[in-house]
Amino acid sequence: MSKLGAYHAALAVNKGGADVLREEFLDYMTFRRNDRPLFDEIWGPLVGLKEEWAAQGARPEELDLSAFRYRRATFAGVRASAGWVGGGEERILEETAEHIIALDRMGRRVKLCKGAATIALPLDYPVRDMDDWRRVKAHYEFREDRLATGWEKAALEARASGAVLALRVPGGFDEPRQLLGEERLCLAFHEQPELVQEILRTLGDTAFRVLERVTARVPVDMLDVHEDMAGKSGPLAGPRQVAEFIGPYYRRLWDLARERGARLFRQDSDGNMNAVIPAFLDAGVNVMYPMEPAAGMDIVKARESYGTRLAFMGGIDKHVLRRSRREIASELAYKIPPMLRTGGCVLGLDHRIPNGTPIAHYRYYIREAWRLMDSAAAV
Repeated sequence: MSKLGAYHAALAVNKGGADVLREEFLDYMTFRRNDRPLFDEIWGPLVGLKEEWAAQGARPEELDLSAFRYRRATFAGVRASAGWVGGGEERILEETAEHIIALDRMGRRVKLCKGAATIALPLDYPVRDMDDWRRVKAHYEFREDRLATGWEKAALEARASGAVLALRVPGGFDEPRQLLGEERLCLAFHEQPELVQEILRTLGDTAFRVLERVTARVPVDMLDVHEDMAGKSGPLAGPRQVAEFIGPYYRRLWDLARERGARLFRQDSDGNMNAVIPAFLDAGVNVMYPMEPAAGMDIVKARESYGTRLAFMGGIDKHVLRRSRREIASELAYKIPPMLRTGGCVLGLDHRIPNGTPIAHYRYYIREAWRLMDSAAAV
């Protein structure tokens, strides 16, 4: 494991075995059944929270979350890469008590702030124009070793064990952002559209071929895509950019996946995605998460607007856990009952458990959530 990756690995938790097998999960998230709710801690603690909880007297099994009751599925990723492959080894350029600066496999200088983050952020990017893209394009073109040795056996075993089998594909915004940076990509939609289209065409060709090979041997349940393309004020690409650039890339992959049995197309993006939800629904997305309330995402209102076209994961405001029990109870009372009635939602916090959350408040959050869910089941 790389030195940068070790910081993220330190946040690992142990939620125990899954209670929900793949068929129940897929039926629940596609609104075919609504027998019992799903409830999960999707990510776990932020950096430093385990130390806070330990100082407050939390037990070891609370620190790794194994003490808490969830109802969740297991996800298994197909061991195949549809994104960047190859490149150089990670190289540490500078390390202080506060940060690490490294050269990553894409040749970018990246900075990790110790004690505050677990993901290094790029300081520069490899692509400015079409010539730069041509120099790195080979890292995205199809090659047979994109499918890891033993991928098929591992996928079949995971599926047989009841796991939801997912294939991750590069984000239509996120992957070009990794190459150009946010500012340059947003300008490129207008000033260099042919560059963005060429990048997405290459990504699509490779992801399609990977998906084609995988689904010829093993059925895939879900396409998974990471975007993180929005902040509180809205998305960095609007409905027109989604429809013109990202939508066709998505739709090509989803049409193949759905034809071969996939039932879910899950998109991960923080921030306020309200403006582009219709465009992504048209592109095939049918699950969005984490539905961040602090950015204006409201799963109750979204369900009223989109009905069974869109399922969710998350949606519970993580910040209320740092406030009062009354506010925790109010948040749960607003969100949980309508989601229980309609299904299609893995209830949980909208991202990592924030620093400053007392362990007593997290215990209360879990108890109160289950009180509401168990009360509804008893009716």
